[in-house]
Amino acid sequence: MIDELAQFTALATRLADAARPIALRHFRNDPDTEIKSDASPVTIADRESERAMRELIRAQFPDHGVIGEEFGADRPDASHVWVLDPIDGTKSFVSGRPIWGSLVALCRDGRPIVGVIDCPAVEDRWVGAAGRPTTHNGRPCRTRPRERLAESILYATSPFVFEGRDRDGFGRLHDRTRFTIFGNDCHSYGLVASGWVDLVVEAKLQVYDWAALVPVAEGAGGVITDWDGRPLGLHNDGRVVLAGDARMHRAALDVLNG
Repeated sequence: MIDELAQFTALATRLADAARPIALRHFRNDPDTEIKSDASPVTIADRESERAMRELIRAQFPDHGVIGEEFGADRPDASHVWVLDPIDGTKSFVSGRPIWGSLVALCRDGRPIVGVIDCPAVEDRWVGAAGRPTTHNGRPCRTRPRERLAESILYATSPFVFEGRDRDGFGRLHDRTRFTIFGNDCHSYGLVASGWVDLVVEAKLQVYDWAALVPVAEGAGGVITDWDGRPLGLHNDGRVVLAGDARMHRAALDVLNG
């Protein structure tokens, strides 16, 4: 019997392999940068990387759908949909900061089942698949348990993504944790999977920002949901909470929604 999940995971890593040299070729090499309608930057590296990944998917699974940050959706209603963010952390990328990455996910019936977080400039790669252990650079990794929020390290991309009640909730959580660090993009989620960080909380994410994170987090023992504790699917409100274990996750939700 063909191990279909293994096939999907192998392709996901090939996609990351294809994107890696393209991004590195342009990193710290004055890539052409444009500003999109939502005020976010995009570079030639984003577009070349996503184009290469789409070609590989089309060659192996032509009936699969694709949702990508740069080239939109193709067959998004298919049972299997690949979700691509060729460079997560483009602001870091264009400013020479090495904590950026490529995100590759496969969703089946709207639920992420394979995910890759690849951070080429720091040589970190996390690979997750539903029901299987997450690996970091080829070795199994695990989250760490925490008894109290006061002992935990919290990450978020930026304080400016939180508005209104979300800002209040994040402020309460910040006050309850050991300390907060901003600006690590997708790399933060890998750090949770490897047991070096305890919490990541975000808002205003798009599906290509978080789909790859779900299998990575869950395969390492983490819990990742929206702020209401619901599983993440293709259609959510962009608010994400990742914790290293169920107790920390529950405590974080209580504070965020308090």
